[in-house]
Amino acid sequence: MFIDRNQPDLGAAEWNLPARCAACGVRMASLCGGISAGALEALNRIGRKRVLRRGEALIWQGDIAEQVGILHHGLVKLSASLEDGREQMLGLAFPADFVGAIGERPSSHCVTALTETELCVFPRSALPGLVEAHPEIGQALLTRAYDELDQLRKWMLLLGRKSAEERVASLLLQFAARGTCSPGAPVALPLTRQQMAELLGLTIETVSRKLTAMKRDGVIALPDLRSFVILDAKALAVLAAETP
Repeated sequence: MFIDRNQPDLGAAEWNLPARCAACGVRMASLCGGISAGALEALNRIGRKRVLRRGEALIWQGDIAEQVGILHHGLVKLSASLEDGREQMLGLAFPADFVGAIGERPSSHCVTALTETELCVFPRSALPGLVEAHPEIGQALLTRAYDELDQLRKWMLLLGRKSAEERVASLLLQFAARGTCSPGAPVALPLTRQQMAELLGLTIETVSRKLTAMKRDGVIALPDLRSFVILDAKALAVLAAETP
């Protein structure tokens, strides 16, 4: 068999990965998927696993983050609060997402687990030196930052211009896109109706009414309070004002 020595031995690179990284189910979808085995080894040396209980914060608003992380499984919310206690959910982070910033400045928002969540966390103070030694890590972080900025712009459009029906449908599509289930299978709905309402700037009654209408019209099925099934993907995309 002919072997091109100019091409990297992907199999060997895979075997040389740290055991924890090789077994990670979200590695290729996260920033780790875009860096070499050597850079990944360096990142692995400063990382450790951390589990957040529901309601536990990784980063507090106003604090300089001590840790940043990559989600393995679970769901976290990004939220900001006013002095009188009013809170606004700014978005969600899913498995493979990076949370936190490497800059030494107070965080503008809080990062809190909505479900039991497992992350690979890294000391924020160690990342600048790691990026200097492995520029590809910095490039991967920059790419993630651009992706996050794009998502925030879409979220501004959702909250600023979309109707209640469009907001609920868009959120369902987001859960479906970030899930790991096969077409036609139940999609996990990790938020309560109240949490969905807070995230979308709606009332719980409106969220429940829109979900019931989609079920009645045959767009989705609601087997229980914590899952849904997309029955008509095209119709759901139309309701969300998005391209099917």
